Amino acid sequence: MKYLDEYRDPELARALLAELRRVTTRAWTLMEVCGGQTHTIVRQGIDELLPGIRMIHGPGCPVCVTPLEILDQAMAIAQRPGTILTSFGDMLRVPGSRTDLLALRARGADVRVVYSPMDAVTLARRHPDRQVVFLAVGFETTAPANAMAVLHAATLGLTNFSVLVSHVLVPPAMEAVLSAPGCEVQGFLAAGHVCAVMGWTEYEPLAARHRVPIVVTGFEPLDLLEGILMTVRQLEEGRYEVENQYARAVRRDGNTAARDAIARVFHVTDRVWRGIGAIPASGLALTEEFAAFDAGRRFDVGRLVVREHPACLAGQILTGARTPTDCTAYATACTPRTPLGAPMVSAEGTCAAYYTAGRRRPPRSGGAS
Repeated sequence: MKYLDEYRDPELARALLAELRRVTTRAWTLMEVCGGQTHTIVRQGIDELLPGIRMIHGPGCPVCVTPLEILDQAMAIAQRPGTILTSFGDMLRVPGSRTDLLALRARGADVRVVYSPMDAVTLARRHPDRQVVFLAVGFETTAPANAMAVLHAATLGLTNFSVLVSHVLVPPAMEAVLSAPGCEVQGFLAAGHVCAVMGWTEYEPLAARHRVPIVVTGFEPLDLLEGILMTVRQLEEGRYEVENQYARAVRRDGNTAARDAIARVFHVTDRVWRGIGAIPASGLALTEEFAAFDAGRRFDVGRLVVREHPACLAGQILTGARTPTDCTAYATACTPRTPLGAPMVSAEGTCAAYYTAGRRRPPRSGGAS
């Protein structure tokens, strides 16, 4: 296939659904890891067409799982005199404990949207009298670019550039999901863009240990239908392997140059996931060689007292225990204009996906809305 429309061909979609109906002999529960996959599944209504297959939406939105403490630290740094806080646009409206970066910018803080961490390095070169901080969040997908920004800043000898790091890793999150009491997940669709960087060797021990098939999958409707079909075929045949649906973009060993950059700049550390809690060895932090670029150390913001909105079910939604329509605040007090939690803000958030697709809370028994 050469063109994007071919990955959305309705005839091919019907053929894949027909094959799913043919091979599926019992109910199965699968989880897609990536928030981009969630949006396609919900927007296209794929989950409503599957024959006896339940899709659970996993913690695959990096904006959503960025811990409150990191956001509050970013806001504390943004309010320091002589500081420029840079971020991708979807981070500006993510609620912290008391406010968000967009509100701080409206009150005069120098918060700027950038399209690449290299843009932040350029800002630091142009403003040697200002401290420029880049809020570096994301899964393994964005880690190479952030690593290259640090390496470039080091080569330039910049002393006014730093990163506030909140990188998280997918395999430990999958391990946490599978190890949780009452886990119902029987197979995974792994995130194709993460595996384009890291490959899929890290998933092989997971598949063998927990006896779950894992299929590396793309993001278009036909990618997802084929990934679901491949997963169900494994389950029906009693196989528990890692397979690659996204062969046009992913190799088993990933991108060696990108992995080398990550390994040079970062080391694996424990990380707190917003709404989920601490997951061992699930994040990245700067190595001692590059500790001078650690904004957390440079600004000494320390540990902050944080608090989630009491009505937000983000943690349960991110782990698949609940869906957005289970939340009493969903589509009422919590909307994209007035979000209570990150899953309603992010372009990859599950709550935003449901809201955009027009899925609303069912009426309560007795007729109350």
